[in-house]
Amino acid sequence: MKFLLDQDAYFLTTQFLKNEGFHVLTAASLGLSRAKDEELLLKAQELGCILITRDRDFGNLVFVKRLGTGVIYLRMVPATLHEVHQELLRVLSMYSHEQLAQSFVVVHAQGHRIRHVPRGEHDV
Repeated sequence: MKFLLDQDAYFLTTQFLKNEGFHVLTAASLGLSRAKDEELLLKAQELGCILITRDRDFGNLVFVKRLGTGVIYLRMVPATLHEVHQELLRVLSMYSHEQLAQSFVVVHAQGHRIRHVPRGEHDV
């Protein structure tokens, strides 16, 4: 699986995913550290990546503005980092890249919620 990490993702999350063998790009590595959320979401889709963020505003982009899917929202603070990383790993083993690319997933220390957005429900 390929991921694009928003500029607000913890460095430890980037390292965690790389250590697990995932292909990880960061907004900063693409020169997008100051990009608008819409631009990041569209870039992730263009690159075939799942966007990982700590910014809950992406829910608005997916469900209200219908800019597409393929977002994993990490509800975490430094104190829950380990638990959220373990749940993220569980999510990545449970769902295929194709499933995640059509979904908005909220990952938190106690579990996760996934909402699939069938094709035709968004304007990508």
